[in-house]
Amino acid sequence: MPLPTSPDPLTIPIGERAELEALAIRLAEEAGALVRDQRPDRLGVQQTKSTDLDVVTVMDQRSEQLLRERLAELRPDDGVLGEEEGVTAGSSGLTWVVDPIDGTVNYLYDLPGYAVSVAVVVGDPTVEGAWAPVAGAVHVPRTGETFHAHAGGGARVRLAGGLCGELSVSDVADLGATLVATGFAYDREVRVGQAEIVARLLPQVRDIRRLGAAAVDLCHVAAGRVDVYYERGCHAWDIAAGMLCVTEAGGVVTGASREQPPGESLVVAGGRGAHQTLLEHL
Repeated sequence: MPLPTSPDPLTIPIGERAELEALAIRLAEEAGALVRDQRPDRLGVQQTKSTDLDVVTVMDQRSEQLLRERLAELRPDDGVLGEEEGVTAGSSGLTWVVDPIDGTVNYLYDLPGYAVSVAVVVGDPTVEGAWAPVAGAVHVPRTGETFHAHAGGGARVRLAGGLCGELSVSDVADLGATLVATGFAYDREVRVGQAEIVARLLPQVRDIRRLGAAAVDLCHVAAGRVDVYYERGCHAWDIAAGMLCVTEAGGVVTGASREQPPGESLVVAGGRGAHQTLLEHL
């Protein structure tokens, strides 16, 4: 079966792309303030999703509700795909892809490695390879950082004090010098195979980091804080904003080969050298 053709985000006028980026920043930071400032002292698990390890908190639901309400007010013709409530169709050709709390387990345990990810894409984000991000932002509430980009406009990070900086991926290519980020599935059986891969890879690389939030891992690649990232089981809401930051920072994001789009089967992101090197060893 041929792969779907990914649409071209550059067909959206550059001024509109910049406006969409600004809105993504605004929405991600507003939802981030909500989940940070109104986090209950005794935060319980609202429900589980795919397995007993895959949790949802009441704040995931409140964050997504806020994002959907704002988008209904500001972009009523656009579609919305959210992790918690699924897809709502639109008529504009644009769909907002939101993860209300990426890294919910970190949030549950009050660890700082969680974020709100907001992106807008062209195409169908429910079909792997049939969509492309136009603009996006990932806000990390506990550090105050907002990573953001629009197609063709480069990638930046805005710090809590308002300072901004350009993002650029690392130029590491040697596997032995590569700092690798990864994540693990919520399915205990899948983790067995993932552990085997880590066991083979660990002696060959500088080290491995496991943060627990795909969107943040991708932004760390964009910022050159890690050299490459790979993970199985990611969805569009996990990666849409972060992968745009990587590509606009000079990196590459694919699936299991350069011809495969990133998706549930595999996401590999990094600078061109580290990306190619890791692909050859996975």
